[in-house]
Amino acid sequence: MPPSPTRRTATRKAVSARLLIDEPVLRPTFTRERRALKKGIWPVAGCDEAGRGPLAGPVVAAAVILDPARVPRGLNDSKKLDEDEREKLYEKICATAEVAVAFGSTARIDRDNILRASLWALARAVAALPSRPRLVYVDGRDRIDVACDCEAVIKGDALVASVAAASIVAKVTRDRLMARVGAACPGYGFERHRGYGVPEHRAALERHGPTGFHRRSFAPVFARLASVEEEAEDDALLASLLPR
Repeated sequence: MPPSPTRRTATRKAVSARLLIDEPVLRPTFTRERRALKKGIWPVAGCDEAGRGPLAGPVVAAAVILDPARVPRGLNDSKKLDEDEREKLYEKICATAEVAVAFGSTARIDRDNILRASLWALARAVAALPSRPRLVYVDGRDRIDVACDCEAVIKGDALVASVAAASIVAKVTRDRLMARVGAACPGYGFERHRGYGVPEHRAALERHGPTGFHRRSFAPVFARLASVEEEAEDDALLASLLPR
């Protein structure tokens, strides 16, 4: 006799609960850095970026060399932390580690594309570190052009402590920068959405048009620019028809 619908539902819930319990919780560790240190490879840096997806603002890259004796507790992928947690960890990282940041401007993003601009900024951040690293871990699939060994780690910000630290530095730096952009460009809400394409931002873009901080190669901005140009052409045509 087949199980009743109620029993099937209960079985599914039990299986789902077991799967959730069995799933490993990813947390960054200092294991990779410590392994390199034991081999005599030091300094070791981690790097990550923030701001690939937004319609406005630069992409911000950060590189961090953690002090093995003072690794801040609570490091994690910046996306898994709330704003207060990120701010507190940012202060701890900057107080105990070597830190550098670099920016890929909107002009570079529009010229080279967002991936190339991000990789360029990551390499610049590593080059700006006070100490020259012998090994760099970078979040994602792509290695960067640096003067030392480089390992790309998928989900590196959730696995490697120095990469997680870099993700926090990059995110906090970019959020602070976009708050200033918001003050310079009232009416767009940059201080809230940080340039991402949320409904509030898209509505402001439609209302006011793009600013100098917008990425003109991104589809919603490009479409609005085309609309602005068409409106300007129409206005010029109408002005030419007016009696003089």
